[in-house]
Amino acid sequence: MENLWGRRLLTKELEQVPKEVIKNVESKSVPAVIKKGRSIQCNRCSKRTRIRECRLSESSFYCPHCLFLGRCDTSQKIYLFGQPEGSPREVIFSWEGKLTARQRKIAVKLAAPDKRRHLVWAVTGSGKTEMLYESLLTALRAGGRVAVVSPRIDVCNELFLRFTAVFPEEQITLLHGKADEPYRYSTFVICTTHQLYRFYRAFDLLVIDEVDAFPYVGDPGLSYASDTAVKLQGKLIYLSATPDDQTLKKIKPSFEIHRLALRFHQRLLPEPQLVFWNNWRKNCLKPKKIRPLLKVIERLLEENHVLLFCPSIALMTSLKEILKVCLPHYRITDVSSRDEKRTRKVQKMRTESYDVLLSTMILERGVTFERVSVIVLGADHPSFTKSSLVQIAGRADRKGAFTNSQVYFYYEEKTRAIQKACREIKDMNREGEKLR
Repeated sequence: MENLWGRRLLTKELEQVPKEVIKNVESKSVPAVIKKGRSIQCNRCSKRTRIRECRLSESSFYCPHCLFLGRCDTSQKIYLFGQPEGSPREVIFSWEGKLTARQRKIAVKLAAPDKRRHLVWAVTGSGKTEMLYESLLTALRAGGRVAVVSPRIDVCNELFLRFTAVFPEEQITLLHGKADEPYRYSTFVICTTHQLYRFYRAFDLLVIDEVDAFPYVGDPGLSYASDTAVKLQGKLIYLSATPDDQTLKKIKPSFEIHRLALRFHQRLLPEPQLVFWNNWRKNCLKPKKIRPLLKVIERLLEENHVLLFCPSIALMTSLKEILKVCLPHYRITDVSSRDEKRTRKVQKMRTESYDVLLSTMILERGVTFERVSVIVLGADHPSFTKSSLVQIAGRADRKGAFTNSQVYFYYEEKTRAIQKACREIKDMNREGEKLR
């Protein structure tokens, strides 16, 4: 029964649930899809679609926007299940770290009961996750239900590891498209943003990490899902190192913004070194032309491991094979969204089992490795936005003692994204220098 609490489910998603169980949980139902003139509106994702684009028959229609969650159409209803209030309880919290004075100031404000909407705008490596501990602990002790959400599966996996360590006795549910376990009710949920479509007024505290990242940014359906997944009197916290102008404009009237321009270890962000490489797309795959890149990799490996970001899987795969031939004494592998072993490879990188890890955009955010330098091959490629370049640069020098971590952007054209990313990092460092 409790697996229905706070859920938003289609008729067909309840087919395996006994009717007597459904009747014992407070709920209301609404049509899954409503016809409005020449359009339909979906009550799962709130998006509208012209009838001619979503017709199943003369009188039936479906929503194409959230089709990946299972078809939502006019033949179904959406059931919105209630959730009983929890009772205050003891929560075991196991973290021996210590917040800086500035982190502590933000953490106290996030946990305060009077403010319900917050944005933590803090540089990569500033300890945003650690600043959440107070809020999460307060909500759980009060008997509340909490969720920490990210657009990226790899970030969710990372968060799951971190939160299970500091809340060792909490039953934490991890939800995403590649999770092994089926859904089960828990008071602590970590999930991708799309999973919020299946929750309704469930969370006393909802934290959305990387609100500037695809696919969350610019998707009104996901914004609707997050707004309706949190309770009416619940608390919503956004986290970002690189909020876009559109997000800032939207939230400024109702959100309290907390800005932190200095990393927790008090070191400034490594500023990218720009390297012009004519026709990098072809030259990086030619053993005779790749020597300058190899020299940089070997020099960086004297002090750190190397994260090498590529704009496409095909290029990354070909480059990996060349690097293995040219650098035979080093441990080299690659990882992408299509890699079934990617979680294992990321964990092995944490334990320093690889010298060079090539990656697509999937590791641009949320993951932390010690002793890494970063190279972006083809920083001028359209795949790399200003925000993604700032995030990628932020993988360097995030944790541990100073190891001279460096960042290199290889490019053929100095794009606006490269220029704006470098400018933003410099601006944050100027602001951070004043805080040291």
